[in-house]
Amino acid sequence: MASVVPVKEKKLLDVKLGELPSWILMRDFTPTGIAGAFQRGYYRYYNKYINVKKGSISGLNMVLAAYVLFSYCLSYKELKHERRRKYH
Repeated sequence: MASVVPVKEKKLLDVKLGELPSWILMRDFTPTGIAGAFQRGYYRYYNKYINVKKGSISGLNMVLAAYVLFSYCLSYKELKHERRRKYH
């Protein structure tokens, strides 16, 4: 017999589509809860890619790629206007 897990304790991947609105409403959206979510994400990333026995450059490459993508998104408005400009 399977044990019944409350919706609040389920991970996002385990939540059924019909339970999603109630799962979102049970999340902690206070500044402390949001800071805790970022902290958990940071520690998960750090322990998975940086703090390993046989480390490689892949963890730092992901951070660099995220930075490049973020800066491109910020400057897209200016870049969009320059592609239609004629240089003659």
